Amino acid sequence: MSLRNISFTLLVALLAIMASAVFISPNLSLLHQLIELGLATFSSPFIATFIPYSIGGRRHHHHHNKHPSDGKIVNICEDFPPDFPPPDTNTTSTICVDRNGCCNFTTVQSAVDSVMNFSQKRTIIWINSGIYYEKVTVLKYKQNITFQGQGYTSTAIVWNDTAKSSNGTFYSGSVQVFSNNFIAKNISFMNVAPIPSPGDIGAQAVAIRISGDQAFFLGCGFFGAQDTLHDDRGRHYFKDCYIQGSIDFIFGNARSLYENCQLISMANPVAPGAKGINGAVTAHGRISKDENTGFAFVNCSLGGTGRIWLGRAWRPYSSVIFSYTSMTDIVVPEGWNDFNDPTRDQTIFYGEYNCLGAGANMTMRAPYVQKLNDTQASPFLNVSFIDGDQWLQSFIN
Repeated sequence: MSLRNISFTLLVALLAIMASAVFISPNLSLLHQLIELGLATFSSPFIATFIPYSIGGRRHHHHHNKHPSDGKIVNICEDFPPDFPPPDTNTTSTICVDRNGCCNFTTVQSAVDSVMNFSQKRTIIWINSGIYYEKVTVLKYKQNITFQGQGYTSTAIVWNDTAKSSNGTFYSGSVQVFSNNFIAKNISFMNVAPIPSPGDIGAQAVAIRISGDQAFFLGCGFFGAQDTLHDDRGRHYFKDCYIQGSIDFIFGNARSLYENCQLISMANPVAPGAKGINGAVTAHGRISKDENTGFAFVNCSLGGTGRIWLGRAWRPYSSVIFSYTSMTDIVVPEGWNDFNDPTRDQTIFYGEYNCLGAGANMTMRAPYVQKLNDTQASPFLNVSFIDGDQWLQSFIN
């Protein structure tokens, strides 16, 4: 695992510990809370990236801080361009969010709420660097919205609901998107609820639920443990993203293409020679043969810790394909699991095509797993799988 990956794991653990302190000590700055918890000495470069944007709190009217080196008073908003946000055009409007009050809004939710219902224009919500500790919902009629962060190591929306605290896994998402034509770029979505052990009741904790059609995620991060990314329904494209979790950390019944993404298991390390399995990448929920859904992974990498399955058959017609994907030896030789229901072996569609790495050896794969040939793999290798030629091009431009 790279230093950046380790840093993100430390941050998730750090925020999980901090979550209760945020509410216990609402008048303390994040830095003071870190000192109280004895955690302010973390030297991780990634945590160092996040912390400076989190210690100021909200300052709606007082935008001056002492410079840390010389004690001089400086304007904390001085880095903003004079003409930002840019003026509206016929096709886009831009509003911005900054925790220190340097923008139109101090919270992401207030910016979302300001967008006109059923707007035909795209609204770009430019979100400044920092940790936004709030639960965000984009309702169905708030369409054509873009979340534009400053880098997935710099901007994050964070909450800590669980299935137990929110009356169901489906409602636990730190961010929940029900609208169509949603875009997110260069931002992270995090759920910092305590990391569960396999079998824990009510501990599922979703970072984002995406339930609208035609969504595009570029350069985004998704952080959690069990059920990190609820890829619920609709057609979605994930490109150059970082997705971390432990158990079923990509789940749902959407039709989605994941391209050039890093998939990182944070399941507990397993002793050499141990046979236990404590994680799974996917749990696709296709219910019937008449549904046109599935997860396709192309040119991705899979690594991290634990001993994991590529997928579990959450529903009888579960459909997942890995192509040109590098897999480390954390993948168990059988590769997949039928949810302990052999009747699903005849209906699930699990395929692999030209994958590589120690975890991609198909010699001992479960008998229902298909080693795809060129013709069989072709429909799952590009954006045509999600009808991207009909809607995605305008998003990328």
